[in-house]
Amino acid sequence: MATILAVDDSTSIRNLIQRTLEDKGYDVVVAEDGVQAMEIARSRTFNMVLTDINMPNMTGISLVSKLRRLETYKDTPIVMVTTEDKDFKKEKAKSLGANGWLQKPFTQERLLNVVKVMLEKYSKAS
Repeated sequence: MATILAVDDSTSIRNLIQRTLEDKGYDVVVAEDGVQAMEIARSRTFNMVLTDINMPNMTGISLVSKLRRLETYKDTPIVMVTTEDKDFKKEKAKSLGANGWLQKPFTQERLLNVVKVMLEKYSKAS
């Protein structure tokens, strides 16, 4: 089963994502901001990354940019999970390498569907 890195400064969102995905057999590692996520991402590889945009220390958009510079993450699906709905933010994230967008609040079913679709479309090992 796929291994997913979930990045969000909200403990409740991290817990919701982790619990929902682990219940379906995914291996989930969580980080509370982009800095922590980069440390984790450099130490191991993931089949997918889910990240919030607005976080302290390093935003999700900066995280996408930094991940895409790493050879091991150049083709990894990255989905922005955020309350942001501004088109310019979506375009910026997409231009830096984000593959999708999941609007908060979201249902567990919507989260699972986005993960499934992205892994099928982009991942080498799902």
